[in-house]
Amino acid sequence: MVGSEDENDNGVLSLRDALDLADDKGVDVVEINPKPDPPIVRLIEYSKFKYEEEKRKKRLKDGQDTVKMKEIRFGPNTDEHDFNFKLKHAEKFLDEGNKVKAFVFFRGRSIIYTDRGKKLLLEFAQALEERAKVEMLPKLEGKRMYLILSPKKGKK
Repeated sequence: MVGSEDENDNGVLSLRDALDLADDKGVDVVEINPKPDPPIVRLIEYSKFKYEEEKRKKRLKDGQDTVKMKEIRFGPNTDEHDFNFKLKHAEKFLDEGNKVKAFVFFRGRSIIYTDRGKKLLLEFAQALEERAKVEMLPKLEGKRMYLILSPKKGKK
């Protein structure tokens, strides 16, 4: 026995009757829910059904927010003008809802100035405290010291 769900005819049919009915109408028998007894099927065009499913999945995917990570690079000797310039970029990124990964790149012997890099990143985080929250404090990894900021929920 097969549970049939059709716009005009709702009822329980045998498998043979459902296949004959679908053949008469020129449509397919598509299983919608196999769990109940009898399983629920629908008499529809399979290609149209697949198309509608793809559209529904795409619509659900479009509704999801994706968070992007934007990077801002500093040197250990970054001056005030460059700092402010990069700060404005970070504000723009955070307003768009993106995360910001600010990092200080130590080249050559400048690795001895890790304290300057840490101070620079903490000043950067403090300047953005109204727009962002610190997700990760400054951390040295190889020749990079980085800090991750994420936008506050109320801002956009």
